[in-house]
Amino acid sequence: MALCLSAGCLKKQGHSGGHNPHPSQAWGFLASKDKDKITKAGFATPRGGAKGAYQNHVLRSNKVIVPFERLGQAPLHKYEDGFVIRLFPDQYFDAPGQPKPYFAAADAPKPGQDAFVLYRTHHQLQTYPPPPNWRVRSLSLDGVPINERSAGAIDEGEYVLRIAAHGNNAARTEGPPQGIFAPEYANENANFLAKCILAWLTAHTVDSPYVAAQTEHLEAILAYYGLFDPKEWEALGLVRSGFSSCPLCMKLIKYNELHDQIAFSDEASLLNAAEQVANATRSTVVNLFHMVPLTYSDIEHIPQNVAWGHAICNTKLGQRRCYPIAQLIADGQKVGTIDTEGIVSTFGWASQNLEMIRSPAGAVWIRIVEDHLSAEEQSMLLEYLQVFEGGE
Repeated sequence: MALCLSAGCLKKQGHSGGHNPHPSQAWGFLASKDKDKITKAGFATPRGGAKGAYQNHVLRSNKVIVPFERLGQAPLHKYEDGFVIRLFPDQYFDAPGQPKPYFAAADAPKPGQDAFVLYRTHHQLQTYPPPPNWRVRSLSLDGVPINERSAGAIDEGEYVLRIAAHGNNAARTEGPPQGIFAPEYANENANFLAKCILAWLTAHTVDSPYVAAQTEHLEAILAYYGLFDPKEWEALGLVRSGFSSCPLCMKLIKYNELHDQIAFSDEASLLNAAEQVANATRSTVVNLFHMVPLTYSDIEHIPQNVAWGHAICNTKLGQRRCYPIAQLIADGQKVGTIDTEGIVSTFGWASQNLEMIRSPAGAVWIRIVEDHLSAEEQSMLLEYLQVFEGGE
């Protein structure tokens, strides 16, 4: 299929209407519920985000909030849509009304300019009250106060209140959301291409109501950016035998799983969850899956890292990289057991950092805690194991 490409337009060649470098028409063949799921995947939605002054359910291509303690990690130059630095009162103040000496430096964050102070508790408000000349954050457009963030809006003021009720003290919420959760950021183009990948995977789920010919526009767009590579997707675990699959457990994804509510009854490691959260969660069986975890140190919501995966697999994986079995085999680090006669029996491959082990049949072992014993404790444990193995 030929693309327009005039002024970067990715609509079909000979299209009607204006040019568009990010045409959602590419997945226009999807049913409404599938389009909604694609749209949701393009939103930043941190849980409990309101109490951190985060803006929820908005496109990932928005201004981000960078916590002061993360300044050394965050790739500030990559936030094309801007950023603002969040300070807690005890980070900014030495005493009531007295900033810490660090903030006198010319390049230090300045509340009201590139930063804001977030009050989360009544104790913080009482201990470090805002100086008399400070104002609650607000928004204006062309000098006129507005209630919702929009293009060209200007933030004014130095602080925001997100204080929960405590005792006789009522809850206080003042100041608009300041930005999105930084690890969920993606610029408009990366966000669009990630949606293209997810739309293609949607059409290739088991028993989907779509046919391959309907994805030609998506494939042309992805090919234009050098991203259409089903063979690579097979190696990564996004696709198996031509169907979408979960990158962690490698099971094929059924179309209905994109919309059916999650159940825990068949998960041996989550048996209690079936009683605790059944009918109390709106999560679907299959959700957005990142091959590389979202962190403050880099921007990882990119088309090369997204897939559909089981919500339970997402939970089990946590903040870890999903290592494809093809990569582990290529690395060649086998793991196995040693019996009492010293015979080694290998059963899988491990990542170089020993964070994940995979068997050829699809079983997965994930390291759930880090080594944290002191040298003395490790020595004692080794001694104990040697005694145990000796039968004493």
